[in-house]
Amino acid sequence: MTFNPLEQRGIPLDRQLRSWRELNVDPINPDAADPYTRCRIITMNGIETEAIFFGHHLARNCDDVQVKQQLARTRYIEAQQQKVVNWLLPGVSSVLETTIAYEQVAVDLTAWVARMEPDPYLKQAYEFGVLEDFDHLYRYANLYEMIEHRKAESIVDGLTEVMPGRPTPMHHRNPVDNVREPYDRTTVNPLSRLHALTVMAAEQQTMNFYMNTGPTYMEPIARQLYQEIGLIEEEHVTHYESLVDPGETWWEQLVNHEYNECYLYYSFMEQESDPKVKAIWELHLNMELEHLRVACDLMRRHDGREPEEILAPALPNVLTFEPNKAYLRELLETQMDLTTLGTGYVREAHERFEEMQERLHEGEAPPSERVMVQHEEMFGRDYREETEGPHPVDPQR
Repeated sequence: MTFNPLEQRGIPLDRQLRSWRELNVDPINPDAADPYTRCRIITMNGIETEAIFFGHHLARNCDDVQVKQQLARTRYIEAQQQKVVNWLLPGVSSVLETTIAYEQVAVDLTAWVARMEPDPYLKQAYEFGVLEDFDHLYRYANLYEMIEHRKAESIVDGLTEVMPGRPTPMHHRNPVDNVREPYDRTTVNPLSRLHALTVMAAEQQTMNFYMNTGPTYMEPIARQLYQEIGLIEEEHVTHYESLVDPGETWWEQLVNHEYNECYLYYSFMEQESDPKVKAIWELHLNMELEHLRVACDLMRRHDGREPEEILAPALPNVLTFEPNKAYLRELLETQMDLTTLGTGYVREAHERFEEMQERLHEGEAPPSERVMVQHEEMFGRDYREETEGPHPVDPQR
């Protein structure tokens, strides 16, 4: 059954404002909830945060007071949605537990997008990035056992493997080599627009999270690891945001944002196992349908174009959180040794890459390596969750 958001009527904007009582949602139970429910929550928090940030940037570049007022009305509702979504996360979870869940999102969301992406160049961008998030999950899982003496398998629940990806120290590249070629807005598949926005928003959220939570730890190795991976998330945001065609108008981008929110809320509503969370996805979808209608009207007024010119005639197949173990193992076998050069990919270290490595590391082991050394000193081994057998790459076994 197809679902076309442009043909649906949502909740009128003047009926979307909620009281404190309605915003004060009960959090999920971390011990009983489906791990992918938590992943959907984290994803939608990133999507709503991106919607808010984009709305502010648009307002700062708009000189029409009435339009700014309209944007402010919609943006306030987006802010309420973000609070509801993010407040579904349980306060009993530690920052490190939430971090591991963030990396599970990065792995299984990006892997699914890569599998479904129709454009070969964009697909390669997602495949490249996911092997780095996969390694971040491994490093944080080892830190988790060191600091909290618990195992990450209690969080990922066997859905996502925990083992080495592309080694984190190798993620530090010259900034110019993190910029990719954008898609062409005049020929791009509408699904590719949604993929690019979704992964960019998710990585931006992770970057912001690490920027703010890293210094809350007392343990030096934890502070240092968050600092290192936080810098890599800056690289990832650069990597993914550069895939979006900068020629898209502000109003085109606004419509894309709202359509993507409809797509994701619909996707998660269709697969959510928690009835209370599913009701929130359904409510927010009906709010976003109205936000999309408002955005389409603004596009018609300011661009003189119909939204059907850039949007898919109906939502694509739902974005699905599911295990991607075989796909990730295939990528580990074939792409672990890749790095970037300009807007492309190479297998050999090059001068800019080596200079960056030398300047940043100064011949010393970075935090991502030292956390492994300290973990092995404590436990006599590294921590892994290899549910499908030994690591597919011999040197990593």
